[in-house]
Amino acid sequence: MHIPPYERPWYLCNSHFETIWPSLFRRVEQPNYRRERITTNDDDFLDLDWLQSKSKHLTIISHGLEGDSRRNYVVGMANALAVNGWDVLAWNFRGCGGEMNRQPRFTHNGATDDLDAVVRHALKTHAYKTISLVGFSMGGNLSLVYLGRDSDRVPAEVKAAICFSVPCHLADASSCLAKTGNAVYMRRFLHLMGRKVRLQSKKFPDQFPCADYHKLKTFSDFDSRYTAPLHGFRDAQHYWDECSSNRYLDAIRLPVWIVNARNDPFLPSSCYPDLDQHGNAYVSLITPEHGGHCGFSTVGAGSPYWSENLTVNLLSSLHF
Repeated sequence: MHIPPYERPWYLCNSHFETIWPSLFRRVEQPNYRRERITTNDDDFLDLDWLQSKSKHLTIISHGLEGDSRRNYVVGMANALAVNGWDVLAWNFRGCGGEMNRQPRFTHNGATDDLDAVVRHALKTHAYKTISLVGFSMGGNLSLVYLGRDSDRVPAEVKAAICFSVPCHLADASSCLAKTGNAVYMRRFLHLMGRKVRLQSKKFPDQFPCADYHKLKTFSDFDSRYTAPLHGFRDAQHYWDECSSNRYLDAIRLPVWIVNARNDPFLPSSCYPDLDQHGNAYVSLITPEHGGHCGFSTVGAGSPYWSENLTVNLLSSLHF
């Protein structure tokens, strides 16, 4: 199908404005979610936020690092899909739904067991004919890892995925965010993650040491101290290697679109996979010149964003 080009608003004149503006200044109507809490196999929980209209077709939205179901980019997508006839499930990663999880664990790029639990719960309780996945940033990477790492175990009802601003190569993306020009993002991520570390340290002081947390400056620091040991990886590099979606693209066996803006300040060149090398006709890469990270703004208050219209059009083209 024809992919309409993205044209950024004139006042968003660089990638940082494109990234920050939608987060701070977009006004979107908060949906009337119905919250459901499910129990995971390790006696933890996940909070799911539903928009339902008795459709047989569901879209599951996975947010980005330190996001949640009420972030503007998730809500905008949820509203656009709901108004066009899809049921929507926006799930919150562990510790992201407003309450810290019970187990000494964080959300991470390899947590496909959690996404699988959400998918199977939706199928078991509502008997959907089709499920589509939409992911942003880390949620996009997680969705692709889920579809490729154990592709033969993905339920047949899962039919497609559209993933935006995906850090397909985690090691390089981590190095990119450690650059001086991205310091404002890095500080914010570490600040938000630090609050959760301190909350978990009250219950699990050995697993979440935090006395010198202020010394951590990069994702390498954070993942070496917390993410890797908490989730069974040798070190940060091992975690990044095992949980980068670019290594699993060959195995995906359903239509997938990766939408990465060329000016995304979070993404180095390795996050634009060479699909000729992968040779997988199921995977498509869309690379607008502009858009920033999870941006793709549109002029006009209340107007759907380009990313939301694109998602509706792509899913509609599959004729579910």
